[in-house]
Parts: sequence; C-alpha cells; structure tokens
Amino acid sequence: MTVNHYDPAGKSSISPLEVLRAFTKLGLTSFGGPVAHLGYFRNAFVVERGWLDERAFGDLVALCQFLPGPASSQVGFAIGLMRAGYPGALAAWAGFTLPSAAAMTLVAYGARALHGAAGEGLLHGLKLVAVAIVAQAVLGMARSLAPDKPRAAIAMLALILTAFAPGGISQIGAILAAGLLGLMFCRQDAEAAGRGGETPVSRRMAVVFLIAFFALLTLSLLPAREGAVAFLGAIYRSGALVFGGGHVVLPLLRAAVVDPGFVADSAFLAGYGAAQAMPGPLFTFGAYLGAVAPAPGGLPGAALALIAIFLPGMLILLGALPFWHALRARARARAAMAGVNAAVVGLLASALYDPVWTSAVLGPADFAIAATGFAALVVWGAPPLAVVVLTAAAGVAVGVAGG
Repeated sequence: MTVNHYDPAGKSSISPLEVLRAFTKLGLTSFGGPVAHLGYFRNAFVVERGWLDERAFGDLVALCQFLPGPASSQVGFAIGLMRAGYPGALAAWAGFTLPSAAAMTLVAYGARALHGAAGEGLLHGLKLVAVAIVAQAVLGMARSLAPDKPRAAIAMLALILTAFAPGGISQIGAILAAGLLGLMFCRQDAEAAGRGGETPVSRRMAVVFLIAFFALLTLSLLPAREGAVAFLGAIYRSGALVFGGGHVVLPLLRAAVVDPGFVADSAFLAGYGAAQAMPGPLFTFGAYLGAVAPAPGGLPGAALALIAIFLPGMLILLGALPFWHALRARARARAAMAGVNAAVVGLLASALYDPVWTSAVLGPADFAIAATGFAALVVWGAPPLAVVVLTAAAGVAVGVAGG
C-alpha cells in the first residue's frame, strides 16, 4: 500500500475516491461509539497513511469536541476536506455514515413488524443494551476527559444541573459554565498547539457557512407543532445544539421527537438500543427516527432526517476551520475546551439515569441483564455486537417467560 505522508500545506495528491474507500472501510467496521471512532481514525490516518501528524490530529479532535455536532463524524469530514477538498469531505461523510444509516432504516421497517411477547421482549432487550453501552461510555469518557479533581468537579456540576433541570437550555448553560470554569481551573491542561493542514475553506466562505447554520437554526426554532417541517426542524435543532455528539444527543432528541408525539418513547429507545449494534456514527439514529415518524416517514423520511441531523455540525465546522489555526495556539482557548469536555461527561451521566435507566430497568431481571452486558463490555472486552445480540436475546426470553 502506498503511504501518502503528511503535508503541512495539504497538497499531497489524494483522490476523493481514495478517501471514500478508506472511510467506507471504517463505516463498515468501526464499532464502539465516538471515542472508539477517534482511535480508529488515528490508526488509519495518522499511523497507517500519514495523512495527518499526531499533534494536528489532536488539535482537530479538540476543535470538534468544542463545537456542537457529532464530534467523530466532524473529525472524519475535516480529514476528507483537508486531503481532497469539498469532494473529499463529502466522500468521507458518505463512506463513514451510509452503511449504518442504511442498516438503521432497515431496523425501522423491522420494528413495525414486532408484536406479541417476543417482539416486546426484543424491544425491551434493546433498551437494556443502551444502559450497558451508555454506562461504558460514561466510564471511558470520564477517564480521558475528567481525570483530575477540577475536571471531575466540573463534570459533577454539569450532571447535577441537567439532572434537576433536564432539557436543551440547561445543557447549553452547563457547557457555557464549564467553559468559564475551564478558563479558571484548567490552565494546566492547555498544552502547546500542534501544526495542522490547510483547508480549502476561505474566511469569506466560512462566514457564509456560519450564516447558513444560524439561519437554519432560527427557522427550526419557529413555532410549528406538527408535520414534516416541524419534525425536520426538531431534528436539525438537536444536531445544532448538542455538544459531544454520539450518546449526548439522546436527551435532546428525545425531548425534540418524543415529547411532541412524533415518535413513541418505546420506539425511540428501541431504535437507540439497535444503534449500538451498528458501526459508524450514532447520529445515524436520525435515519431511524425519520423512517418511523408519521411524516415524512419511510425512505424519504430517513434520508431527510439523516441530512437534517448531520448538516448543522458540518456547517459550523466549515465555518470554524479557517479561524481555528490562530485560535488553537492560545492557551486560554484550550483551557476552556478542557472544561467543556469535562462537562460532556456530566451530561452523558445524567442521560444514563434519565431516560436510559428509568425507562429500561424495571425490575431485578432487567438490572441483572444490563449489569451483565456492562461487565461483558468493560471487564471481558466483548464486542458490542455480541453484547447487543445476547442482551436482546435475554430480553426476548424474559418477555416470553413473563408473557
């Protein structure tokens, strides 16, 4: 295999097709959620291909953690952009996203056919999968993003705030407060910035992308109670306001689509459990929601919801990249990011309790199944797909026995 060594000017010859091949392989094999995805990316593009150097990759991850949107997908999108321009960015997104999106759309059609004790048990088993996976994510992210006393305290404050005042506004407040606390207490984590590749996005185009991001966000906030426009606006708004991506989008999406009645709570959590079995980004859960919602529904709904949930994160990334090179050299900005990343741990821990735990663990059998799944992931290192299959099977067994 020919290795394309990292070029600081971003001028190495890499075709969009090569980017598509690399990211499709990852889209088919990258299990384990957003933190694991970053590990796959580092191995594929820093170690194996040399498309980025170590410090540039770390700086890019820091930016995407700080911005709203699906962090791992944003990192992949940016890598494709730096190596093959706008076509490369689209190729990276398509390769990493579409395999999981197609699978989640099929799950949506299958979910409609589930009836009786076995079907209900399967859906409940998938909810229990979410308990084990999110608990694992909380543990893993706490180790890397809140490893010391100041950041652990920030994480706990974010957990307390969002536990007592759940919803998008409290999450945004927690993120802003964490940034300020990071400036005050996380200066020691502001390491020297690395060098990164140039992007083809000019500052003028960056402003255009930012205007598009905020214009669509404003439209999504306008009152609309029903129909496809209201549903897609809710999906876009969730993608635009979530920090940390992946599991952290769960409470925002639930408030956006379950509370107004677009999607039933049981279908929502069952789909979220099924998403844990999929490689690639967890944001493809949006395709499932678009397919099961009454409007748009089906394949058109899956496609439109998939675009709606990813679009805001990509627009704001394109708007931020040209300004990032100067900003990332400042220690104060990096200290604020350390605080924000710690708050993400608290937000995820709050989501683990409500709605994941409260909706799935209804008795001793449920607790035993979820705890076994968690131990299989954390202690024995079982593949997520195997845990999903076994936990879902246990849910069916309990459902049939109780039915």
